[in-house]
Amino acid sequence: MLTLAVAIGIGRFAFTPILPMMQKDAGLTLAAAGWLASANYVGYFIGALSAIWIRVRSAAIVRGSLAAIAFLTAGMGVIEYPLAWLALRALAGIASAWALVFGSAWVLRRLSAMESFRLGGVVFGGVGLGTALAGGLCLVLLQLEWSSDRAWIAMGATAMLFTVMTWRDYAGTVAPAAATAGVGPQRLSAHVRIILSYGCFGFGYIIPATFLPAMARDVIADPAVFGWAWPIFGAAALISALAAGWLSTHLTYRTLWIAAHFILAFGVAVPAIWPGIGGIALSALCVGGTFMVATMAGMQEARRVASDNAASLMAAMTAAFAIGQILGPVLVSIVAGDPRGMDLTLIAASVVLTLGAMMLIWPEQ
Repeated sequence: MLTLAVAIGIGRFAFTPILPMMQKDAGLTLAAAGWLASANYVGYFIGALSAIWIRVRSAAIVRGSLAAIAFLTAGMGVIEYPLAWLALRALAGIASAWALVFGSAWVLRRLSAMESFRLGGVVFGGVGLGTALAGGLCLVLLQLEWSSDRAWIAMGATAMLFTVMTWRDYAGTVAPAAATAGVGPQRLSAHVRIILSYGCFGFGYIIPATFLPAMARDVIADPAVFGWAWPIFGAAALISALAAGWLSTHLTYRTLWIAAHFILAFGVAVPAIWPGIGGIALSALCVGGTFMVATMAGMQEARRVASDNAASLMAAMTAAFAIGQILGPVLVSIVAGDPRGMDLTLIAASVVLTLGAMMLIWPEQ
């Protein structure tokens, strides 16, 4: 749980609640923010792609990735050159992907052996925990009128604390098993649909996941109000992941994944249909309440269909996810000058999410 809090909640999403602070004290434009976000997602893609072939002890990969995230996050507050920020965010993306893929494969393998499937919700709830903590910390720092530099350093210190707390738990882990057998045409088709659907998920959720606080800031300038967008998002992610762990004993992971896609598609489109803080708050609940359910269900589905080759399928899914995340912020940067650009992007993301759900509904045969 703490591993994923660092890997995704901080390594990936710390930028989101800090973005309004950077806009205020560093003059960061929405277009520049889109490129910074995409740099992180490019790194995430590289990390996910390389994870398909890496054969190193899980302990070394996860520990090194968590420590790197802590230092790279703090580095955003120490270094003041925008080009260096791109490099730091890209490297943090690589480390985040490694921590997610190897950490998830390691824990799901052990939960399967223990038949403790409900604990999957606790594990993946770590992303919501990290996101809520990051958002809550930034909310406090906004009230204290701290600079974005100090916020980055505080976030890096939090990541290092969690890293130290998890260090001993990875003792004795082994390298991921190499792929042992190929897959037939039908199974390959199922794998491709899962990978493409996960890529649609990456594109669909990343726009609100990156820009919700900034959108809220445009509507209401008071940080005591707009600053709550991200803590709500994280809390919804934590609670929904725990609930999904319980629901997994009654519903299949694929059913949970499909439902998450449809709710997410609705939540992404809400700010474009219902402008104002009400629409943004509902979007935060819908997106935050489903994106970890989709992540957990997707990883569990990979474990079900690929068995001992799950780590490779998870890595391929994460790579597709990263491609979607790269395209989302780039599209925002391209349409940043159009007053309706963000609304059109949100609608497009909603359509893509619906298509992803339809791929999962297709019979496995």
